[in-house]
Amino acid sequence: MKPQMLTVHEAADMLGIKPATVRAWILRRQKLAVVKVGRAVRIPASSVQKFIDDNTIPPQRKAG
Repeated sequence: MKPQMLTVHEAADMLGIKPATVRAWILRRQKLAVVKVGRAVRIPASSVQKFIDDNTIPPQRKAG
């Protein structure tokens, strides 16, 4: 099974942010792993999911 690869626009849509933000992260080598194929940049869907998992804040439990 081949890994699912996303475009910048698809990754941005998954995260609910602007493609420019994803491009800035790529240029600074932050937040997401990327794969370069020639001039094309693809983002593994697993990288986006890892970002979501790493930045998810669980709800607080109520004391008592």
